[in-house]
Amino acid sequence: MTGKSAWIRDVRRGPRPAAHLVFLPHAGGSASYYRPFAAHLDTRFDVSAIQYPGRQDRWNDPFVTSVEGLADEVVGCLSPDDTTPLVLFGHSMGASVAFETARRLADLGRPAPRRLVVSGRRAPSMFRAEKLLHQGTDEELLAEVGRLDGTHSRLLDEPDLVRLILPAIRNDYRAIELYRPDADAVLDIPLLCLTGDADPRVTREEAAAWKAHTLAEYHEETFSGGHFYLADHAPAVCRAVERFALGE
Repeated sequence: MTGKSAWIRDVRRGPRPAAHLVFLPHAGGSASYYRPFAAHLDTRFDVSAIQYPGRQDRWNDPFVTSVEGLADEVVGCLSPDDTTPLVLFGHSMGASVAFETARRLADLGRPAPRRLVVSGRRAPSMFRAEKLLHQGTDEELLAEVGRLDGTHSRLLDEPDLVRLILPAIRNDYRAIELYRPDADAVLDIPLLCLTGDADPRVTREEAAAWKAHTLAEYHEETFSGGHFYLADHAPAVCRAVERFALGE
């Protein structure tokens, strides 16, 4: 699988969709993580997910080492001829990639996404200096992944599996930890911010600050749970996205 087809995976495409929802994964995540969400979405939605290199069926593809580079690749895999209204949904690192993707589409004069959904990520204006885990030991990095519950604990106890997934996790942590967003960047598209009320990575203030990054309407919803709250609230998350995407 090469070119654009390597980056975007269609989960469901219909003849006359109301919108095309594209999921952008978290650090260490893959397109397959978001495939089950399609079952909870209205059939009026086309559903796709981005597959970053260096994981699953892209083991041998070279990593992209920055958020900006990932956004460039996402822009390249979105067809400029597709007139279906685009909705970008990014979780954690994916929220930053989605934000930068939307900025690049606007800069290129391409049709802007109809809506942007950011999940589990602090606003660009809320930079926080933190320990650079991508420079730490394997044990430190895996401990953070386990703390966020991004991977089932039992998987982290399987050495062969850890050996396979750790390079992608470290690369993605490097990308997001070295990302320095433009604190004054503003989009002119509606934005929905989703968070978990017990997320150790995003405070209430850091989430609410996304409001300053759009000139259009802003919405916010909070769910019970931590950084990966969406795994426990998939139907409710999808309903929130549907209402927002369709302006209902």
